[in-house]
Amino acid sequence: MLNCVSRGSRVLMVMIFLCGTAWAKNCPNWSTERLRLEMTALHDQLARWDEAYYRFGNGLIEDEIYDGLVRQLQDWQYCVGDARAKDNIPTLPAGKVQHPVPQTGLRKLPDRNAVGQWMQGRHDLWVQPKIDGVAVTLVYQDGVLVSAISRGNGLKGENWLEKVRSIPAVPKVLKQVPESLVLQGELFLKVNDHRQQTQGGINARSKAAGMLMRNSPSAELKQLGLFVWSWPDGPERMAERLQQLTDMGFLLSQQYSKPVNTVADVEQWREFWHRTPLPFVTDGVVIHQGTVPPSRYWQAKPGDWAAAWKYPPVQQVARVNEVEFAIGRTGKIAVVLRLEPVRMDDKWIRRVNLGSLALWRKWDIVTGDHVAISLKGQGIPHLEQVVWRTMERKTFEVPKPENYHPLSCFTLEPGCRQQFMARLVWLSSANGLNIAGLGKAGWQMLIDQGLVDGLLDWLDLTPERLSRVPGMGQKRRQTLYQQLRLAQQQPFGHWLMALGIPLSPLQSATLQNWSQIKQMTPAQWQEITGIGAKKAKQLHDFLKAPAFLSLVKKLQQHSINGFNEDPVMTTLPGTVVKVSVLNVAR
Repeated sequence: MLNCVSRGSRVLMVMIFLCGTAWAKNCPNWSTERLRLEMTALHDQLARWDEAYYRFGNGLIEDEIYDGLVRQLQDWQYCVGDARAKDNIPTLPAGKVQHPVPQTGLRKLPDRNAVGQWMQGRHDLWVQPKIDGVAVTLVYQDGVLVSAISRGNGLKGENWLEKVRSIPAVPKVLKQVPESLVLQGELFLKVNDHRQQTQGGINARSKAAGMLMRNSPSAELKQLGLFVWSWPDGPERMAERLQQLTDMGFLLSQQYSKPVNTVADVEQWREFWHRTPLPFVTDGVVIHQGTVPPSRYWQAKPGDWAAAWKYPPVQQVARVNEVEFAIGRTGKIAVVLRLEPVRMDDKWIRRVNLGSLALWRKWDIVTGDHVAISLKGQGIPHLEQVVWRTMERKTFEVPKPENYHPLSCFTLEPGCRQQFMARLVWLSSANGLNIAGLGKAGWQMLIDQGLVDGLLDWLDLTPERLSRVPGMGQKRRQTLYQQLRLAQQQPFGHWLMALGIPLSPLQSATLQNWSQIKQMTPAQWQEITGIGAKKAKQLHDFLKAPAFLSLVKKLQQHSINGFNEDPVMTTLPGTVVKVSVLNVAR
C-alpha cells in the first residue's frame, strides 16, 4: 500500500508531510553556496529518476534509496532556511483525470511507542498488511467499471481504464452494488509464498508500475492482483464494509484485515505477516480506524484515520562525514567511513568498515557522498552502494602502503602512531601478555608523558616514573606496576604472540626458547602443523629482521623467560640431540 514515503506516492507526499514524524535536521558543515549547489544537483537527479519512472515505467533506483535521498533534500532545504521547500521539489505528474475522492496517503509511525500514542483513545481498530504496489481508484456505475485512475498527485491521475480491464483480478462488472461505487486499493505483483523477512521487496512495486505505465496493455498485466483498502462513503462499520467487499468478489480485504485492541495485537500481526508466506510483497502494516469521515472532507494528504508502521528498511541512506584510514598492528591499512547516524533494527549505525585502500579507490568515496548501508550477519553494517556523489570531491592524504608492514613501527616514529598503538594494545590484551587494566587509554597516558616510545619501554618503568602520570593515584600505580612485573613472567610462547610473530597460540606453545627458534630454517618451520612454505619464509625473515632483534636484545637485558642465550643446545624440530648436563657450582 502506498504511503508518504513510498515511491508510488513519491516526492510530494514525502516532502510536505514527512509521514507526520519529526525529521532530525543534520546540517553539513558546508558554505551556503556549496549547499545550494548540492541541492540543485540532487533535485535535478530526482527529477530525472521521476521522469524515467512515470513516463517509461523504469525504476532506476530502489524505492527505499529514493525515499532516503528525498529526505536528505528536504533536510538541506531546511538548513538553508528555504520556506518554499515543498514548492522546489520534483512533484508527481498530476494526470488529467480527476479523482472522485482524493487519495489521502498514510501517516508513518516510526516505532512501537508512536503506534501506541496513535491508538490511544481510538476504538474499532483494524490492521492490514501494507502491500507494496501501485495505488488506484476504481469507479463503478451501475455495477460496471467505468474508470480506473492512477494515484497521480492524489487529486488527479492518469486514465488506466484500458489497462485495468486487462487485469483478471479486477472485476469488470459487479452485481447488487450501489449505483455509484468508488473503491481505492493497490494493484500488486502476485507472488507465491513470499516471505518478506527473508526475501525482501524484490522490486515488486517497480515491476507493477512498469506494467501499468506502458503505452498499451500487455499480457504481463495478468500477473497483477488487487487489494481494496478503502471504500469511501461505504458502510459505517469496518466489519460490514469488509463483508460486502467479499460479497462483491474482493476477497483479500476481509481475509487480511484483523481487529486489534492493543499495540501488542498490532505487533503480533506485523511480525506474523513479516515471516509468513503471503501472495504479495509487503513493507509493513496499516492500522485503520473503523469509522472514517465522509469523503467530502478527504484531502490529498494523510488522513487521521489510518497510519502505517513499516518494517525496518533493508537499506538506509547515510551521509559520509569522514573517511578514516586505520593502520593495524601488522601494517594493513583499512578504510572506515564515519557516517551521519542512521537507525536500523533498533541500533544506531555511525560507521562502516569499507576494507582495503584498493577497495576504497574502486568505490571512490569522499566526505559528503551518500551511501546505502545494510546489516549483514550479526548486525554488522555493510556498504551496498554509493547512491549520491557530492559535487565537491575532497582529496585525502592517504597512508603509503609501502611504509607499513609486519616489521614497521615498533617505535613511535612519525606516521607510526596508529600501528604502534595497535601493537601496544595487542601486547597487553589476552592475545598477548594479558596485562589487566592496561588498554588503549592507559597506553595513551604513558605515551603522552614520554614514558613509552618503544614497544618494550614499559619494562623500564618504576613506581617513581609512574608517579609522573597525571591523574594516576597511588593505588592504581601500584596495581599497574604489579601487573607489569607479572607480565614479565609469562611463558616464552606468550611473549612470541605479544611481539607479533605470525604464529597461532598452539604453534607458539610448541617452541621452547630463543636459542631454538633463531636457528630454525624454513624447512624446520614447515614441520610445525599449519605452517607452509610461505609462512615459514615469513617467520624466518621476521626473526632475522634488525627491528625484531633489537626487541630480543631488550628482553635479554631484562632476563625475560626464554630469551637468554643458553649454552645448552636445544632440540630443533626434526632433529634428535643428546644433551649432557654437567653439575656446575653456580
